[in-house]
Amino acid sequence: MAVTSVISEDGSKLTIAIKGRFDFAKHQEFRDAYEKLQTKPQSVVVDLKEATYLDSSALGMLLMLRDYAGGDESDIRVINCSLDVSKTLDISNFNQLFDIT
Repeated sequence: MAVTSVISEDGSKLTIAIKGRFDFAKHQEFRDAYEKLQTKPQSVVVDLKEATYLDSSALGMLLMLRDYAGGDESDIRVINCSLDVSKTLDISNFNQLFDIT
């Protein structure tokens, strides 16, 4: 699978990892990673270590995750961004909405 998710033992933290292109083709897999949980986690980590590309639909998916997780009150970190992915997030000012490392 190109989108994998792991929930912590206590259910408080969800980690979603993306492999390959993060685009509309991953839309359903990405949504399923957090919407199908029985309880909503307190924090979410989106690991882009193996993401090779990110487009506008991926930005939209991150915004949908943010809304689902509580909007301004959400605790979402985007980690392990490549230089190209990081540039896309910076140009889109996503560093104001997410903790990006």
